[in-house]
Amino acid sequence: MRKTAIVLIALMLVSGLLFAGGSNESAASSGTTTADSNTVKIGFLCIGDENDQGYTYNFIRGRDKATEMLAQEGINVEWVTKFNIGEDSTCIDANIEAAEEGCQIIFNNSYGFEPFMLEVVDDYPEITFISATNCGSWNDGRDNTHNVFANIYEGRYIAGVVAGMKLQQMIDEGQITADQAVIGYVGAYSFAEVISGFTAYYLGAKSVCPSVTMKVSFVGSWSDATAESDAALALIDAGAVMISQHSDNTTPATAAQSRGVYHTGYNNDMTGIAPEASLISTRIDWSVYLYEMIKAYVSGEEIPQDWCHGMDYGAVVMTVLNEEIAAPGTAEKIAEVEKAIHDGTLQVFDTSTFTINGETLEHAYALDTDGDFTADSEEAVFDGAFHESYFQSAPYFVERIDGIEWLNSAY
Repeated sequence: MRKTAIVLIALMLVSGLLFAGGSNESAASSGTTTADSNTVKIGFLCIGDENDQGYTYNFIRGRDKATEMLAQEGINVEWVTKFNIGEDSTCIDANIEAAEEGCQIIFNNSYGFEPFMLEVVDDYPEITFISATNCGSWNDGRDNTHNVFANIYEGRYIAGVVAGMKLQQMIDEGQITADQAVIGYVGAYSFAEVISGFTAYYLGAKSVCPSVTMKVSFVGSWSDATAESDAALALIDAGAVMISQHSDNTTPATAAQSRGVYHTGYNNDMTGIAPEASLISTRIDWSVYLYEMIKAYVSGEEIPQDWCHGMDYGAVVMTVLNEEIAAPGTAEKIAEVEKAIHDGTLQVFDTSTFTINGETLEHAYALDTDGDFTADSEEAVFDGAFHESYFQSAPYFVERIDGIEWLNSAY
């Protein structure tokens, strides 16, 4: 997950975007070729497109920001961006197409892309393949496969603090009772990345609103705008007065606003489409990794097999707080919590702050090299905390803690 790259040139290029399924954009400028030692050609394979205003949009803004930063150093990037790639054999085709088009690096942006990417990598050993948010490439014995993610659980914890402060304000002002401080969380799938995120979010909320509880509904898709909206509305009907999400679209935010409840988002500032509901969002700033990876590549330096950083590295950020609706003192609390995360005095998964069936978590394991949870895996609980993304970039917290109710599951 750490990589850096390439290239010198007089023109900086930014791709024109096509939004058709599997569409392809190339950002080459006239007179620029990948034969130029100052130019690198990168395949950028995306599960959606910018229209989601969420997951893929966030990757594209990171791509464009990194392109600008690299251009200032004389490094030119030619992007071959393919949108709306499926988590199926079309991903194999897209990786092959990017390879045959001369891409020196191929970046896959979705969790479900990795198995299909790995079907291709041995045929192109000279190409660097990167799988974002995944966990199988960094330790597969190949030199040309890599993983990347960020400590997004840190941002989710802070978003939870913002939500919890709003809920406590509502309790203090008599708008709801303590037992009505219910969060509804729209999740994509019931596996580690999502579980880790919503647990961190809940712990953040609980740190400032002790009576909070949370209900989680999984939609079985990363990006299904209608299902995400329906899940949010059902959670509100089940008593949620705050909605959050680990899904790709903005519809949970608009659903929350339509019902007069509050919301915190992911990947993008959602206050523009839900100004009366959305308090704040957290996102990964992908430009940090892309810049570092591309610069390393072009400099002939080693690209880390597994890259992961958090708020202290600028890789995880918060969007602007919606102070029109946030609880008083929220901005100051965000600054306090961010500092504590930075200096290590706050551990998000501090085992003294939660229980599992009434018991304190004493043992839990990180994934082993085969991608399984076994007794031979690394012990992730030490120094009073579960250490998420310590042994690999991809999350591995899968515990079901007290206070969070799963309404369904989806793998």
